[in-house]
Amino acid sequence: MLHKVILAKPRGFCAGVVRAIEVVEQSLERFPGPVYVRKEIVHNPHVVNALRTKGARFVDELTEVPEGATTIFSAHGVSPAVHEAARTRRLRVVDATCPLVTKVHVEAKRFEKEGYTILLIGHQGHEEVEGTMGEVPGAIRLVQTVEEARAVTVPDPGKVAVITQTTLSVDDTREVIEVLKRRFPRMVTPAKEDICYATQNRQDAVKRLAREVDLVLVIGSRNSENSNQLVKVARSLGKPAYLIDDHHGINPNWLAGALRVGITSGASVPDQLVQEAAEFFKEQGAEVAELGFIEENIHFALPPEIARK
Repeated sequence: MLHKVILAKPRGFCAGVVRAIEVVEQSLERFPGPVYVRKEIVHNPHVVNALRTKGARFVDELTEVPEGATTIFSAHGVSPAVHEAARTRRLRVVDATCPLVTKVHVEAKRFEKEGYTILLIGHQGHEEVEGTMGEVPGAIRLVQTVEEARAVTVPDPGKVAVITQTTLSVDDTREVIEVLKRRFPRMVTPAKEDICYATQNRQDAVKRLAREVDLVLVIGSRNSENSNQLVKVARSLGKPAYLIDDHHGINPNWLAGALRVGITSGASVPDQLVQEAAEFFKEQGAEVAELGFIEENIHFALPPEIARK
Protein backbone atom coordinates (compact mmCIF):
# COMPACT_ATOMS: atom_id res chain seq x y z
CA MET A 1 0.00 0.00 0.00
CA LEU A 2 1.26 3.45 -0.90
CA HIS A 3 2.54 5.31 2.17
CA LYS A 4 4.10 8.50 0.93
CA VAL A 5 4.08 10.90 -2.03
CA ILE A 6 7.09 13.19 -2.44
CA LEU A 7 6.92 16.30 -4.63
CA ALA A 8 10.15 17.43 -6.27
CA LYS A 9 11.33 20.98 -5.77
CA PRO A 10 11.81 22.94 -7.98
CA ARG A 11 9.24 21.87 -10.53
CA GLY A 12 6.74 23.42 -12.92
CA PHE A 13 6.77 26.88 -14.46
CA CYS A 14 10.07 28.49 -15.36
CA ALA A 15 10.57 32.23 -15.85
CA GLY A 16 10.30 31.94 -19.63
CA VAL A 17 6.92 30.23 -19.39
CA VAL A 18 5.59 32.73 -16.84
CA ARG A 19 6.68 35.53 -19.18
CA ALA A 20 5.07 33.91 -22.25
CA ILE A 21 1.73 33.41 -20.51
CA GLU A 22 1.79 37.00 -19.26
CA VAL A 23 2.52 38.20 -22.79
CA VAL A 24 -0.64 36.54 -24.06
CA GLU A 25 -2.78 37.72 -21.15
CA GLN A 26 -1.60 41.32 -21.43
CA SER A 27 -1.94 41.32 -25.22
CA LEU A 28 -5.56 40.21 -24.84
CA GLU A 29 -6.16 43.17 -22.52
CA ARG A 30 -4.20 45.82 -24.41
CA PHE A 31 -4.72 45.17 -28.12
CA PRO A 32 -7.96 45.13 -30.10
CA GLY A 33 -8.92 41.55 -30.75
CA PRO A 34 -8.73 38.98 -31.88
CA VAL A 35 -5.18 38.08 -30.77
CA TYR A 36 -3.54 35.18 -32.58
CA VAL A 37 -0.80 32.93 -31.19
CA ARG A 38 1.45 31.06 -33.63
CA LYS A 39 1.82 27.45 -32.42
CA GLU A 40 1.35 26.54 -28.75
CA ILE A 41 2.62 29.40 -26.61
CA VAL A 42 4.20 26.69 -24.41
CA HIS A 43 3.94 22.93 -24.73
CA ASN A 44 1.03 22.25 -22.39
CA PRO A 45 -2.62 21.78 -23.38
CA HIS A 46 -3.92 22.98 -20.01
CA VAL A 47 -2.17 26.33 -20.47
CA VAL A 48 -3.25 26.60 -24.10
CA ASN A 49 -6.88 25.79 -23.31
CA ALA A 50 -6.95 28.30 -20.45
CA LEU A 51 -5.68 31.05 -22.75
CA ARG A 52 -8.08 29.99 -25.49
CA THR A 53 -10.92 30.38 -22.99
CA LYS A 54 -9.72 33.94 -22.35
CA GLY A 55 -9.93 34.71 -26.06
CA ALA A 56 -6.58 33.77 -27.61
CA ARG A 57 -6.74 32.12 -31.02
CA PHE A 58 -4.07 29.54 -31.78
CA VAL A 59 -2.89 28.91 -35.35
CA ASP A 60 -0.22 26.74 -36.94
CA GLU A 61 0.79 29.16 -39.69
CA LEU A 62 0.72 32.91 -40.23
CA THR A 63 -1.37 32.42 -43.36
CA GLU A 64 -4.26 31.74 -40.97
CA VAL A 65 -3.90 35.22 -39.45
CA PRO A 66 -5.76 38.13 -41.09
CA GLU A 67 -3.50 40.90 -42.39
CA GLY A 68 -2.82 43.59 -39.82
CA ALA A 69 -3.86 41.47 -36.83
CA THR A 70 -1.94 41.02 -33.56
CA THR A 71 0.19 37.89 -33.51
CA ILE A 72 2.27 36.37 -30.69
CA PHE A 73 5.29 34.18 -31.32
CA SER A 74 5.71 31.31 -28.86
CA ALA A 75 8.36 30.91 -26.17
CA HIS A 76 10.31 28.50 -28.42
CA GLY A 77 11.37 31.19 -30.88
CA VAL A 78 11.04 31.51 -34.66
CA SER A 79 13.32 31.90 -37.64
CA PRO A 80 13.93 35.17 -39.55
CA ALA A 81 11.71 33.78 -42.32
CA VAL A 82 8.75 33.81 -39.93
CA HIS A 83 9.51 37.40 -38.91
CA GLU A 84 9.65 38.34 -42.60
CA ALA A 85 6.33 36.61 -43.27
CA ALA A 86 4.79 38.62 -40.44
CA ARG A 87 6.11 41.87 -41.94
CA THR A 88 4.70 40.92 -45.33
CA ARG A 89 1.27 40.45 -43.78
CA ARG A 90 1.64 43.72 -41.79
CA LEU A 91 1.05 41.90 -38.53
CA ARG A 92 1.53 43.52 -35.13
CA VAL A 93 4.02 41.06 -33.59
CA VAL A 94 4.54 40.46 -29.90
CA ASP A 95 7.52 38.16 -29.49
CA ALA A 96 7.30 35.86 -26.44
CA THR A 97 10.53 33.98 -27.25
CA CYS A 98 12.28 32.95 -24.04
CA PRO A 99 15.34 35.18 -23.51
CA LEU A 100 17.48 32.06 -23.06
CA VAL A 101 16.45 30.87 -26.52
CA THR A 102 17.18 34.33 -27.90
CA LYS A 103 20.65 34.00 -26.35
CA VAL A 104 21.26 30.87 -28.46
CA HIS A 105 20.10 32.69 -31.61
CA VAL A 106 22.54 35.52 -30.88
CA GLU A 107 25.37 33.04 -30.37
CA ALA A 108 24.58 31.31 -33.67
CA LYS A 109 24.70 34.60 -35.59
CA ARG A 110 27.94 35.61 -33.89
CA PHE A 111 29.62 32.31 -34.69
CA GLU A 112 28.50 32.53 -38.32
CA LYS A 113 29.85 36.07 -38.61
CA GLU A 114 33.21 34.81 -37.29
CA GLY A 115 33.34 32.09 -39.94
CA TYR A 116 32.56 29.02 -37.85
CA THR A 117 30.63 25.94 -38.87
CA ILE A 118 28.00 25.62 -36.14
CA LEU A 119 26.95 22.27 -34.67
CA LEU A 120 23.56 22.47 -32.99
CA ILE A 121 22.82 19.68 -30.52
CA GLY A 122 19.07 19.22 -30.58
CA HIS A 123 16.10 17.29 -31.90
CA GLN A 124 14.86 17.62 -35.47
CA GLY A 125 11.35 19.04 -35.76
CA HIS A 126 11.37 20.79 -32.39
CA GLU A 127 10.19 24.39 -32.78
CA GLU A 128 13.21 25.77 -30.94
CA VAL A 129 15.58 23.90 -33.25
CA GLU A 130 13.74 25.08 -36.36
CA GLY A 131 13.99 28.68 -35.19
CA THR A 132 17.70 28.45 -34.35
CA MET A 133 18.62 26.70 -37.61
CA GLY A 134 16.68 29.33 -39.55
CA GLU A 135 18.98 32.03 -38.17
CA VAL A 136 22.06 30.69 -39.99
CA PRO A 137 20.85 28.03 -42.45
CA GLY A 138 24.03 27.79 -44.48
CA ALA A 139 26.42 27.50 -41.55
CA ILE A 140 24.67 25.08 -39.20
CA ARG A 141 24.50 21.28 -38.83
CA LEU A 142 22.08 19.48 -36.53
CA VAL A 143 23.60 16.79 -34.30
CA GLN A 144 21.01 14.67 -32.46
CA THR A 145 22.98 11.70 -31.11
CA VAL A 146 26.43 10.43 -30.19
CA GLU A 147 26.40 8.47 -33.44
CA GLU A 148 25.73 11.62 -35.46
CA ALA A 149 28.49 13.39 -33.52
CA ARG A 150 30.91 10.71 -34.68
CA ALA A 151 29.81 11.09 -38.31
CA VAL A 152 29.20 14.80 -38.87
CA THR A 153 31.50 16.48 -41.39
CA VAL A 154 32.62 20.11 -41.51
CA PRO A 155 34.60 22.13 -44.10
CA ASP A 156 37.28 23.19 -41.59
CA PRO A 157 37.81 21.03 -38.47
CA GLY A 158 39.70 23.91 -36.88
CA LYS A 159 36.77 26.30 -37.17
CA VAL A 160 33.86 24.61 -35.35
CA ALA A 161 31.47 26.00 -32.72
CA VAL A 162 28.75 24.19 -30.81
CA ILE A 163 25.43 25.39 -29.41
CA THR A 164 22.59 23.41 -27.84
CA GLN A 165 18.83 23.28 -27.62
CA THR A 166 17.98 24.65 -24.19
CA THR A 167 15.73 21.81 -23.01
CA LEU A 168 17.89 18.74 -23.59
CA SER A 169 19.22 16.38 -20.94
CA VAL A 170 22.40 17.74 -19.42
CA ASP A 171 23.96 14.28 -19.38
CA ASP A 172 23.05 13.48 -22.99
CA THR A 173 24.40 16.79 -24.19
CA ARG A 174 27.64 16.27 -22.30
CA GLU A 175 28.22 12.92 -24.03
CA VAL A 176 27.70 14.42 -27.47
CA ILE A 177 29.96 17.37 -26.70
CA GLU A 178 32.71 15.04 -25.47
CA VAL A 179 32.63 13.14 -28.76
CA LEU A 180 32.76 16.37 -30.72
CA LYS A 181 35.66 17.69 -28.63
CA ARG A 182 37.66 14.56 -29.36
CA ARG A 183 37.03 15.01 -33.09
CA PHE A 184 37.46 18.79 -33.11
CA PRO A 185 39.90 19.73 -30.31
CA ARG A 186 39.75 23.43 -31.18
CA MET A 187 35.96 23.50 -31.05
CA VAL A 188 34.50 26.62 -29.46
CA THR A 189 31.64 26.47 -26.97
CA PRO A 190 29.69 29.36 -25.42
CA ALA A 191 30.93 30.81 -22.12
CA LYS A 192 27.98 29.17 -20.36
CA GLU A 193 26.05 26.07 -21.30
CA ASP A 194 22.94 26.86 -23.30
CA ILE A 195 20.85 24.42 -21.28
CA CYS A 196 18.65 26.71 -19.23
CA TYR A 197 18.73 27.04 -15.47
CA ALA A 198 15.23 25.57 -15.13
CA THR A 199 16.07 22.45 -17.13
CA GLN A 200 19.21 21.96 -15.02
CA ASN A 201 17.43 22.52 -11.71
CA ARG A 202 14.52 20.21 -12.52
CA GLN A 203 16.83 17.43 -13.67
CA ASP A 204 18.94 17.75 -10.53
CA ALA A 205 15.76 17.63 -8.43
CA VAL A 206 14.44 14.51 -10.17
CA LYS A 207 17.79 12.76 -9.66
CA ARG A 208 17.50 13.39 -5.94
CA LEU A 209 13.84 12.39 -5.96
CA ALA A 210 14.48 9.10 -7.80
CA ARG A 211 16.84 7.96 -5.03
CA GLU A 212 14.06 8.32 -2.45
CA VAL A 213 11.07 6.71 -4.19
CA ASP A 214 9.95 3.51 -5.91
CA LEU A 215 8.25 5.24 -8.85
CA VAL A 216 8.41 8.65 -10.51
CA LEU A 217 5.49 10.39 -12.19
CA VAL A 218 6.30 13.35 -14.44
CA ILE A 219 3.40 15.65 -15.23
CA GLY A 220 3.85 17.15 -18.67
CA SER A 221 2.88 16.91 -22.32
CA ARG A 222 4.17 14.40 -24.84
CA ASN A 223 5.53 17.22 -27.01
CA SER A 224 7.33 18.86 -24.07
CA GLU A 225 11.03 18.16 -24.49
CA ASN A 226 12.00 19.03 -20.94
CA SER A 227 9.21 16.85 -19.49
CA ASN A 228 10.33 13.87 -21.56
CA GLN A 229 13.88 14.41 -20.39
CA LEU A 230 12.76 14.26 -16.74
CA VAL A 231 11.33 10.80 -17.41
CA LYS A 232 14.56 9.79 -19.08
CA VAL A 233 16.68 11.03 -16.17
CA ALA A 234 14.62 9.09 -13.62
CA ARG A 235 14.79 5.91 -15.70
CA SER A 236 18.56 6.31 -16.07
CA LEU A 237 18.75 5.87 -12.30
CA GLY A 238 16.87 2.58 -12.49
CA LYS A 239 13.45 3.80 -11.38
CA PRO A 240 10.24 3.28 -13.34
CA ALA A 241 9.00 6.65 -14.56
CA TYR A 242 5.96 7.71 -16.56
CA LEU A 243 4.80 10.87 -18.31
CA ILE A 244 1.20 11.91 -17.64
CA ASP A 245 -0.88 14.96 -18.61
CA ASP A 246 -2.52 15.04 -15.18
CA HIS A 247 -3.62 12.67 -12.40
CA HIS A 248 -6.26 11.14 -14.67
CA GLY A 249 -3.41 9.49 -16.59
CA ILE A 250 -2.19 7.43 -13.62
CA ASN A 251 -2.35 3.70 -14.31
CA PRO A 252 -3.13 1.77 -11.09
CA ASN A 253 -0.91 -1.07 -12.31
CA TRP A 254 2.12 1.23 -12.04
CA LEU A 255 1.53 1.54 -8.30
CA ALA A 256 1.67 -2.18 -7.51
CA GLY A 257 4.28 -2.67 -4.80
CA ALA A 258 5.21 1.03 -4.65
CA LEU A 259 5.43 2.44 -1.14
CA ARG A 260 6.80 5.85 -2.09
CA VAL A 261 5.87 7.74 -5.26
CA GLY A 262 7.68 10.83 -6.49
CA ILE A 263 5.98 13.54 -8.55
CA THR A 264 7.55 16.31 -10.58
CA SER A 265 6.49 18.41 -13.55
CA GLY A 266 7.91 20.02 -16.66
CA ALA A 267 8.67 23.72 -17.00
CA SER A 268 5.38 24.50 -18.78
CA VAL A 269 3.08 22.74 -16.28
CA PRO A 270 0.75 24.64 -13.91
CA ASP A 271 1.40 23.60 -10.30
CA GLN A 272 -2.32 23.06 -9.86
CA LEU A 273 -1.91 19.78 -11.78
CA VAL A 274 0.75 18.62 -9.31
CA GLN A 275 -1.44 19.56 -6.36
CA GLU A 276 -4.38 17.67 -7.87
CA ALA A 277 -2.19 14.58 -8.26
CA ALA A 278 -1.01 14.93 -4.66
CA GLU A 279 -4.62 15.23 -3.50
CA PHE A 280 -5.51 12.12 -5.52
CA PHE A 281 -3.01 10.12 -3.47
CA LYS A 282 -3.82 11.92 -0.21
CA GLU A 283 -7.43 10.80 -0.49
CA GLN A 284 -6.09 7.24 -0.55
CA GLY A 285 -4.31 7.80 2.76
CA ALA A 286 -0.82 8.74 1.52
CA GLU A 287 1.31 11.32 3.31
CA VAL A 288 2.49 14.18 1.08
CA ALA A 289 5.91 15.83 1.45
CA GLU A 290 8.36 17.91 -0.61
CA LEU A 291 12.00 17.25 -1.39
CA GLY A 292 14.38 19.97 -2.57
CA PHE A 293 15.80 23.28 -1.56
CA ILE A 294 16.49 25.46 -4.62
CA GLU A 295 14.41 28.62 -4.66
CA GLU A 296 14.17 30.09 -8.15
CA ASN A 297 13.87 33.87 -8.19
CA ILE A 298 14.61 34.56 -11.85
CA HIS A 299 12.29 36.92 -13.70
CA PHE A 300 12.44 38.08 -17.32
CA ALA A 301 11.30 41.50 -18.48
CA LEU A 302 8.32 41.64 -20.80
CA PRO A 303 9.01 42.29 -24.50
CA PRO A 304 9.07 45.96 -25.53
CA GLU A 305 5.83 45.60 -27.51
CA ILE A 306 4.10 45.11 -24.15
CA ALA A 307 6.35 47.11 -21.83
CA ARG A 308 6.21 50.38 -23.77
CA LYS A 309 2.45 50.45 -24.28
